[in-house]
Amino acid sequence: MMKHSTVCAGIDIGKLKLDVALTGSKARLEADNTAAGHDTIVTWLKRHNVDRIGVEATGGYEKNLVRVLRRAGFVVVVLQPLQVRSYAQFRLKLAKNDKIDAAMIAACVASVEEFRDAPDPRFEAFAAAQTLIDQLSEDIVLYKTRLEMAQDETSRAFWKQEIANRKAQARSARETLREAMRAHVDLAAKLDLIVSVQGIAEKSAIAVLVRMPEIGTLSREQVAALAGLAPYDDDSGTRTGPRHIMGGRTRLRTSLYAAAFAATFHWNPHLKAFYARLRGNGKTHKMALVACARKLLIFINTVVARGTPWQPMHPAS
Repeated sequence: MMKHSTVCAGIDIGKLKLDVALTGSKARLEADNTAAGHDTIVTWLKRHNVDRIGVEATGGYEKNLVRVLRRAGFVVVVLQPLQVRSYAQFRLKLAKNDKIDAAMIAACVASVEEFRDAPDPRFEAFAAAQTLIDQLSEDIVLYKTRLEMAQDETSRAFWKQEIANRKAQARSARETLREAMRAHVDLAAKLDLIVSVQGIAEKSAIAVLVRMPEIGTLSREQVAALAGLAPYDDDSGTRTGPRHIMGGRTRLRTSLYAAAFAATFHWNPHLKAFYARLRGNGKTHKMALVACARKLLIFINTVVARGTPWQPMHPAS
């Protein structure tokens, strides 16, 4: 009986150049990271009957190629650089160049056992818009620091105007994104569910949905891990180390932490009581607040999964 073998390809992404390698084959391809180069790669991959493709996340240089490959019907797995490098270390592969990296990515993606569905293409533009809003907000924080340090009136007037400009741009970008998302009935319904959770403003709901489109389809453990809010063990033998968070989606975690801060101290009775209990048990302020951010994300995931709004906690009589 003939054993079926999945043909996997790995693509090393560069700003200008793309290197492609296959598992179980010495076939290699080098192409430009342009529309014409992408078409060349698609033709070449089809000729070699490739089933699955791995690419390494490179901060954006891979996005156009990934879009083209998925549109052509390929299963594309976007790997984190840490995954590929750790896999190479496991294989005791110390050498590194573009062609070697492409082969290592191919081998790495061949070992992947679980696959997520391709992301909703609508969210690519939404994520870009949310990143712009985040960057404008970061500029405002930076400019406020510069304003505080400015000594002369000319500099102070300049930074005040820059802050006002960035705030206006952020408001406009936020409203544009809000209208674009609410134009989709399913996304508008999810936003309404998220906003129903006490302490979640619409801008936070948008940030959460954009940064985690899978919300409502995953378990509480999975959403916590994706946000980088899951507590991981650090034990060995008789030693019990402190639990810690790591990894995850940084911008999502930042939005959740900010929302949790306001919700915990002002709006959400559940989180207020939870925070007080953790502090009473000796947890530090930051540890308790991180736990509240995780709890808030679980609340959000639950209401979206159930499709029913949050039910506020009634004061004890």
